[in-house]
Amino acid sequence: MKNTLMAGALLAALVSFGAQADDAPATNPADNGGWTGSGEFGFASAHGNSRSENANAKLGLSQENDLWKNNFFLNGLRSKGEVEVQDANGNTVDRLTTTANRYDAGASVGYKLDPRSYIVTAARYEHDDFGANLWQGIISVGYGYIALKTDRTELSFEAGPGYKRYRPADTEETVNGENVKVKQDSQSEVVGRGLVNYKYRLTDNTALEDTLLLEAGSKNKYYQNDIGLSVSMTRKMALKLGYQVRYNSDVQPGTENTDTLLTTNLVYNF
Repeated sequence: MKNTLMAGALLAALVSFGAQADDAPATNPADNGGWTGSGEFGFASAHGNSRSENANAKLGLSQENDLWKNNFFLNGLRSKGEVEVQDANGNTVDRLTTTANRYDAGASVGYKLDPRSYIVTAARYEHDDFGANLWQGIISVGYGYIALKTDRTELSFEAGPGYKRYRPADTEETVNGENVKVKQDSQSEVVGRGLVNYKYRLTDNTALEDTLLLEAGSKNKYYQNDIGLSVSMTRKMALKLGYQVRYNSDVQPGTENTDTLLTTNLVYNF
């Protein structure tokens, strides 16, 4: 009953908030220097025969005007689930344990040479307790080009050299019959960075966006593709279905090359 009342209160608050957002006047990016932004949040919790908790959040800011094409982002993912572990007495018990913990942040600053081409400097940092690399950071300089831009469609490319530093995930070794974690040394290399961003508005309230990121070096090749379909409920609020694929060519034994993430989030545009 308590959970039902809480869910009902949350639903009522969202409906009220959505109505207020719908009544608010639409914001013209040209009125504030070309700035736009969005925040996303998704949460799921299951209790009973099994227990799990999952949460993800995203924040994005972008600016485009006659001189600049800039982007900033901050993402977070945390998940807990029941796993079987051995207690102090050697008994197998179910325990709620963290199964995903990742956050990343980045920015790109582009100075326009003309309405379609620009010079871009980009930086990105990621920490992942359960990924192929515990952390990775990259900074790059390149050239960007807006190949297509209409009221419904936009296609842009970025490419250039960069410098990347990362620390591979810890490995496990058996010492005196016990598994111990072995810390790996940090790696660094020159990489080529590429970015392809495609946006398409299917209808007045439905939009598709696909972003492909490539960071390729001699030691490791990292690819990430994010595709999302959003449906607007009001001028400010939307529901978004997203699918992410992340690939590392060089991983430690026992670690998968590919990670995928499917999300359903509530989005607030500002």
